[in-house]
Amino acid sequence: MATSGDIRKGLCIEFNNDIFKVIEFLHVKPGKGPAFVRTKLKSVTNGKVLENTFSAGNKIEEVKVITRKFQYLYDDENGFHFMNNDDFSQIYINKEMIENAQFMKAGEEVTIILKEADESPLSAEIPPTVYLEVTEADPGVKGNTATNALKRATLETGAIINVPLFIEAGDKIKVNTEDGSYLERVK
Repeated sequence: MATSGDIRKGLCIEFNNDIFKVIEFLHVKPGKGPAFVRTKLKSVTNGKVLENTFSAGNKIEEVKVITRKFQYLYDDENGFHFMNNDDFSQIYINKEMIENAQFMKAGEEVTIILKEADESPLSAEIPPTVYLEVTEADPGVKGNTATNALKRATLETGAIINVPLFIEAGDKIKVNTEDGSYLERVK
């Protein structure tokens, strides 16, 4: 059992009947009153972010987790199937446990967070950027390049994002998976 003084970035704790990862924290010692820790917690099961304040010396339940690299194989109507590259064992994860799954393509490597006690999957994190091919793009209007004009494009995974007018079907682009934004064209 840990205390609020042990809180650090990346620590996983059990809080409100869920498992949360500390993404930000700040130890505060006001001039008057007791010290406290202000935190921003992200649920590893559903991705929701909440802010919470722990008073000094407050007991917290630490959850031991391990991360492993898995290869994305395929999906079905309920979730995703992954394979461990070390021992070729397969694991299944529900669709709700992965944020921005529309940017995953078969064969891509994904980091999966597992509970150490029983090795049950808690969540999966896709890479921050991916390289995808544009399969379909609206035609660009000639002469409309003075502004930062964007058009819709469909990627090989089925995701639809906004891209600059010069991007055409068949181009490979780099995509930010956190917000689904276009970063650059890849040669």
